[in-house]
Amino acid sequence: MKKTFATLMAVLACACAMYAGPKDAPRFINIVNFVRQTEPRIGDGMEEELYRCTANQLSLLNKYGLKGTFLLQYDAMIDPRYQYLLKVRLREGSEIGAWWEITQPHVEAAGLQWRGAYPWDWHANVGFSTGYSQEERKVLVDVYMEKFREIFGYYPKSVGSWYIDAFTLDYMQREYGIEASCMCRDQYGTDGYTLWGGYWNQAYYPSKVNAFMPAQTEDGQIPVPVFRMLGSDPVYQYDNGIGSQMQGVVTLEPVGAGNGMGGSVPGWVDWYLEMMAKGECLAFNYIQAGQENSFMWDRMREGYEYQIPAIRKMIDEGLLVEATLSECGRWFRDNFKLTPATSVVAGDDFLKSAKRSIWYDSRFYRANLFWDGADFRFRDIHFFDERKKSDYYDRAGTTTDCRFTTLPLVDGYLWSSKDVSAGLRVVSEGKTLAIADPKVIRRGKSTLVIKGRTLVGRIRIVLKEDRIVVGIPFSKGKWELALNTDPAASLPFGALSPKAMEASEYGFAYSVRLIKGRFAQSGDCVWKVLPSCGRVVFDTVQKR
Repeated sequence: MKKTFATLMAVLACACAMYAGPKDAPRFINIVNFVRQTEPRIGDGMEEELYRCTANQLSLLNKYGLKGTFLLQYDAMIDPRYQYLLKVRLREGSEIGAWWEITQPHVEAAGLQWRGAYPWDWHANVGFSTGYSQEERKVLVDVYMEKFREIFGYYPKSVGSWYIDAFTLDYMQREYGIEASCMCRDQYGTDGYTLWGGYWNQAYYPSKVNAFMPAQTEDGQIPVPVFRMLGSDPVYQYDNGIGSQMQGVVTLEPVGAGNGMGGSVPGWVDWYLEMMAKGECLAFNYIQAGQENSFMWDRMREGYEYQIPAIRKMIDEGLLVEATLSECGRWFRDNFKLTPATSVVAGDDFLKSAKRSIWYDSRFYRANLFWDGADFRFRDIHFFDERKKSDYYDRAGTTTDCRFTTLPLVDGYLWSSKDVSAGLRVVSEGKTLAIADPKVIRRGKSTLVIKGRTLVGRIRIVLKEDRIVVGIPFSKGKWELALNTDPAASLPFGALSPKAMEASEYGFAYSVRLIKGRFAQSGDCVWKVLPSCGRVVFDTVQKR
């Protein structure tokens, strides 16, 4: 029998009671398979292989009694085989939605001229909504939605894409009632797409002028949560590819097995699911499983067939809550008027090499705390500002790649090299202080506290929704925070005063302000912050 949303909430309440963490922090899992009807890089038998993959994915979900979200590209949606498959064989409670890559049949149905080299061309200026004018985007949405309703009898409630522009997403919500969206995880240069510095996992309400940028206000946000896709390894994904122009991939995707990690490696899958299900978190945790059909069944079968029963087992144990993408979207909107603070805490790493990683996100910033043994640094801090308009909001992108970014304070990927690991470190007498025995404590709904030992005293790092606090209140020696980068790194920083530092990212001006402490220039680092009364406090809110 199809579960209603009220039933989902009852299941959620029962599952939450089994968590070690807070009862208001469920651990959701979506199984999202997005469906293409054509893939020009495959060759002979392409359409049959794509269909066989989707049919096998659906059969495996049915076998284990799991509901999935199947997102259809226009060319797959109008194919009678996919229509029959999803109308007849899809398990009740599952979901059919839209996959927003643009194809030749879609463009021609909208009365526009196709500019691609193939019926589906994956380049940014052809295959994604960012390559079209605002008026063209509206027509593409209208044509898709009406065809979807003609076939399935209703408008889709969820839409996914590697990336989607704010104008399109806002139009879909206002005109057709879209309730949830999903977008690719952070990646640098992969497939020509750079999405860098965004809300790291879980979901956020995007800015009305920038779908990648979390909004800070209700007036400035699109009321559709955007969920980050693909299940990134919180320890190893970030650094994968330092020194090159393209980031590597360590994710839950069933075809993944980079460096002995990823979604086709059973031990890594177990580690990842356990970490996401049991690690300390704020608000909720979110896992997206599944795979696009164009990777083909023979490549993904081993990983997929391992993951699905593993997921079933964890759902049965009450550790994960299964939901479709739109169900997660409705839950998010029912619980949060603004983007909540969330976290992903990896207390160890799959390779057992004494690495630890904590990701924290709020509507104002994201931060990553990283340990390599006892050696500690802030590996990443990016600020968010809903006023930063995307390059693609009101004009079409003309190049074959795309770029979405936020506002960096620390960038341990772009500012590093193979020889230098960039980061903001706690320093005493010119030497980095190790932080031993870190403990992570949840405080209220939006605060994480990290406590540990250093050679000069006990340290306390507090990640709050609107600030970052670093303190060694009873220090036995002088200490400071120091930013180190590769000397060749291109940095955004400008004028520096004791309480503020100016910066600019692709022409957008922003600032870094201190509530406690003071900035100083230094010959052995980019800049440093000296504590006041044993504390440094960064204000993470961009002033209006």
